[in-house]
Amino acid sequence: MTAMAQDMATTDRSAASSVGYRTLLVHVQPRADSAPRLDAAISLARKLDATLFGLGAQIVPSFAAGDPYGLTRSDWLSEMHDLMRINLERAEALFRKAAASISTEWVTLEEPPGQAMARISSGADLIVAGGAKLELLEPHHACDTAELILKSGRPVLIVPPDGGVLAADVVVVAWKDTRESRRALADALPFLKAARAVVVMEICGEGDEEGAKRRTDAVVDGLKRHGVAARSNVVVAPDRLVCSELLFEAERVGSDLIVAGAYSHSRFGEQLFGGVTRDLLGQDETFVLMSH
Repeated sequence: MTAMAQDMATTDRSAASSVGYRTLLVHVQPRADSAPRLDAAISLARKLDATLFGLGAQIVPSFAAGDPYGLTRSDWLSEMHDLMRINLERAEALFRKAAASISTEWVTLEEPPGQAMARISSGADLIVAGGAKLELLEPHHACDTAELILKSGRPVLIVPPDGGVLAADVVVVAWKDTRESRRALADALPFLKAARAVVVMEICGEGDEEGAKRRTDAVVDGLKRHGVAARSNVVVAPDRLVCSELLFEAERVGSDLIVAGAYSHSRFGEQLFGGVTRDLLGQDETFVLMSH
């Protein structure tokens, strides 16, 4: 190989290793309970040297748009619109002040936040969501994280309610031989390549240990070809304990990030009967990256 060819090969490898999340997207609200999400997004954008897009999105609640009994007054409806615009202005001011030290863009839309986030996410590499308790969700001014995962077509990083700074030094990959898991693995590759250690973990039923070991070993082999320091771990446990086992492993190895595919079953089925996606969305211990 000539010196020029060697230089080109080195440049190509360097360029490939630098490929990652260049644009992050976060929904901004002028509320104390949404601050952890914004703080985490700003910290991550700074760490990745990425541009952070902030979105202010809100609508007037549907119950305010009309009253079947004729009790809604037009002046009250006008006040609701004024309050919405004030909230959007406050959200922009908060974002510009908090993120002044990094590269940013701002968008304001008067539409449901989840719908707006999914619609403009085509230019984002990663959506930062969560950072608030699920029971505080009000769809007219807050994003439904599950809706984002299903509709955006982008990886979604879910911030725990208390926030925090994502290190991703050690990452736990929740493996299941599904399309969603394979998508999440590919979407998380920038984090996995930068991590010091990655654990590919499958929780299987009794009698399936050998199959689970083959599956996770295959994933580990693929990751190692990307330069990822990965190893496999197989645990036997019932479905209802999958989330608990993942959180236990994350604590054991010192991981603050779990990567998982979302909704390999229908969302409606998980709402009725429970599921790993719902459990991971509801936990408050660690960051979770999900793709569908």
